[in-house]
Amino acid sequence: MPKILVKKELAKGVKLFEVEAPRIARKRKAGQFVVVRAGERGERIPLTIAGSDPARGSITLVFQEAGKSTIEMGRMEAGEELLDVAGPLGRPTHVERFGVVAAIGGGIGVAPVKPIAEAMKAAGNRVIGIIGARTKDLVILEEEMRAASDELLVSTDDGSYGRKGFVSDVLKGLLDAGRRIDLVVAIGPVPMMRAVVAVAKERNLPAVVSLNPIMVDGTGMCGGCRVTVGGQTKFVCVDGPEFDGHKVDFDELVKRQATYKAEEAESRRIFDEGCRLAGEGRG
Repeated sequence: MPKILVKKELAKGVKLFEVEAPRIARKRKAGQFVVVRAGERGERIPLTIAGSDPARGSITLVFQEAGKSTIEMGRMEAGEELLDVAGPLGRPTHVERFGVVAAIGGGIGVAPVKPIAEAMKAAGNRVIGIIGARTKDLVILEEEMRAASDELLVSTDDGSYGRKGFVSDVLKGLLDAGRRIDLVVAIGPVPMMRAVVAVAKERNLPAVVSLNPIMVDGTGMCGGCRVTVGGQTKFVCVDGPEFDGHKVDFDELVKRQATYKAEEAESRRIFDEGCRLAGEGRG
């Protein structure tokens, strides 16, 4: 079973694992993901491959503790083993020499945008990295993105670090200043990607987004990750995860992401209550 080689906390509730997965490490390309199960009764969790070390035989995964399964996985330590890691899955990022690429990551989206920035830079593009978070303590992988970019700009919603505002504001500021950008790549929360695409649309710039809807098997069989792109139904796991941002039906995506919101909240409530009672029992 895949062993956790390294565990780090990047920010409150955000964990980085380096996981033993030699075959995936050799084959993965920017933009691809894996599906992880921590244990026999655990959910199948899709996570973008944030990096790999083929010589060591490891891949890097970054995730946010949001629900029961990710919290349980976040409590695992280096040396423990995940039940399984399937991948690499999804279509790799289309990489060529575009010119100037704005690689934009919001929140946890910085992790999946990093390998894309690296691949774009390696292909001869000038990469402008733009990363953001709600506040300073939630900014992740800043130095890694600085190394992957020719220029890095950081913003926080509250102005506690870098520029005050959203990553879409930073992009707009660059364009208003007459800066050349040939391609926009944006990954993060849906409202953030939607805002970035809106800015790109104003300037007729191509914009690519990476989607993370509800996903079960990751191989196109369940249909749970379907989205509408350009008026056609697409499965994110096999047709994506990256799509033309100008064609994504974001309204539908938001609704589909909320499908199991009540069940997820109830599962988290039961889990938290169980942890509380276990803690009282130890007392």
